[in-house]
Amino acid sequence: MSKTNISKDNSVANMFVKKEISFGKRLQKKLFNRTNINGTIAILGFFLIWHLLVVLRMPFMKHIPTPVTVLETFINLVTKKVYWVSLWFSTKRVFYGFVAAQVLGIPLGLAMGWSRKFKYLSFPVFEVLRPIPPLAWVPVSILFWPTNELSIAFITFIGAFFTIVLNVLRGVSSIDKELYRSALSLGAKPQHIFRKIILPASIPSIATGMMVGIGITWNVVIAAEMIAGDKGIGRLTWEGYLAGDTPTIIVGMISIGFAGWLSSGIVKIISDRMMPWRKLF
Repeated sequence: MSKTNISKDNSVANMFVKKEISFGKRLQKKLFNRTNINGTIAILGFFLIWHLLVVLRMPFMKHIPTPVTVLETFINLVTKKVYWVSLWFSTKRVFYGFVAAQVLGIPLGLAMGWSRKFKYLSFPVFEVLRPIPPLAWVPVSILFWPTNELSIAFITFIGAFFTIVLNVLRGVSSIDKELYRSALSLGAKPQHIFRKIILPASIPSIATGMMVGIGITWNVVIAAEMIAGDKGIGRLTWEGYLAGDTPTIIVGMISIGFAGWLSSGIVKIISDRMMPWRKLF
């Protein structure tokens, strides 16, 4: 092998090593920043206080198991298929309901904010339906939809839909009217105003609706599974309650919290990509 080839191989290897070191530093910086460290300390402190309260036999904690018992139950559950099947069904229902709420809610909110005539026709019906709790739709959804899956997905959709529409509507309504007037005076057509002003200015409100909506969907789907479902984390938690198995109940609660936190993180990443200008400030 010639010296030239050896030199090229060494330079390529050095470049690869530098990239690996750079990636490792970025990953380390993200994992061990102050926010993550403080969050880890807070979570560990929560479990420590929980353990001490149970050990000290505080009156309101006498029926609550220790974190160690809950951890043992969790390890036992994750080795069983029923846990992962339950988590999959809940996640799938949340995904379907959340996506349907975005697909229908965002255009509806934009349309009501853009057109006064459409808002006058649709908003009264929207306001009458909005205060109805999602769980009040359970009997109607069971009668309306042919399967439990569709019924629960519909209830999940209802939970996020009204929040998303309202956030988008308020976002459009809060846009400075001077932007419309300036665009019209410069000869912009309505479709240009919608694409260049309304839609970009509404993105922060859409992102807020998405963040709030994903949390509501998890709240609603768990309650719906307890009432009408035969699978899901909500059903697993409810069966633990019926069996008097407190550790299983707490494992279900923690699983719901972790799944909701992970979903919110994914939605936040999507929201940040929708608003790249935030990285500049």
